[in-house]
Amino acid sequence: MKIGTVGTNFIVDRFIEAVKKTGKADISAVYSRNGETARTFAEKNGVPKTYTDRNAFLQSDLDFVYVAAPNSLHYEWSLAALKAGRNVICEKPFVSTAVELRELISLARERRLFLFEALTVPHLPNFRLIKEKIPALGTIRFVQLNFSQYSSRYGAFLAGKNPNLFNPAFSGGALMDLNYYNLCFVQRLFGAPKKLHYFANIAENGIDTSGLLVMKYNTFIAQAAATKDSDSKNFVQIQGESGYINAGPTASNLRDGFSLVTKDGTEQYNVQDFENVLYYEALDFIAAYEAGNPADCLPALEDSLVSAELMDKARADAGIVFAADHSR
Repeated sequence: MKIGTVGTNFIVDRFIEAVKKTGKADISAVYSRNGETARTFAEKNGVPKTYTDRNAFLQSDLDFVYVAAPNSLHYEWSLAALKAGRNVICEKPFVSTAVELRELISLARERRLFLFEALTVPHLPNFRLIKEKIPALGTIRFVQLNFSQYSSRYGAFLAGKNPNLFNPAFSGGALMDLNYYNLCFVQRLFGAPKKLHYFANIAENGIDTSGLLVMKYNTFIAQAAATKDSDSKNFVQIQGESGYINAGPTASNLRDGFSLVTKDGTEQYNVQDFENVLYYEALDFIAAYEAGNPADCLPALEDSLVSAELMDKARADAGIVFAADHSR
């Protein structure tokens, strides 16, 4: 299984490390618009080929294209790769709008190609174990998540610069970055909420630097906080009438495992061995590809589509508009 990467940021480093750890796939090419950047990145990661021409990259000997470009380019790159007959792994958030994702899913089904979202949450062994333990909590009453991380780019943003992370043209913001993990964690456990509201701190350029997502279910309320303009102790907590689960540090990695507290006492769980949690998604992607049936992607893609629809609703509720909303 040969993978070519698009992008040279830290998450690509982590993905390459994870793929190598599996011992079942190769990173064979790196694409960047800047040749020197591509060569430096490839040399650092031991990747043999570099490309600055997108068509040449997509027509090279690749099984998969891993897309880790800015959020606003996820759709464009994934579409081009699928049209070139390449399977796709696309970083979270999959796309800017649900409309874009519907188009990608349709094309992947038509071409019988694999299409994966590189979202850690559903692949984490600790997440899967939490899902098994939820019945021990009885009727769920309250869910809380906080994923706050003061951005290294926030100072530049305050100084009047326009980094991608805080730029509506690049589909940035706290919701798309950190709160997406929180939303997906709740949705993958409990399905889509009956109601959703997003209360955000909106900067002058219309982007959210922090916000609180509130989701109403039949028996409980879930609130998900995420900030790029301040720090906090991060956590995940699920409260039921018979007990609670406390996990952390974030919904994106669950590296510290979780505690299950009921009237019978406290039990501690941690079934994850690897610090680089992208390893678990890489294992699942490779296993699905080796099984050889692209239709196996469809349940996960349906989950991703629900997430995209919920994100559209959340942005509309807060009045956050992306360039992609006009172009699609």
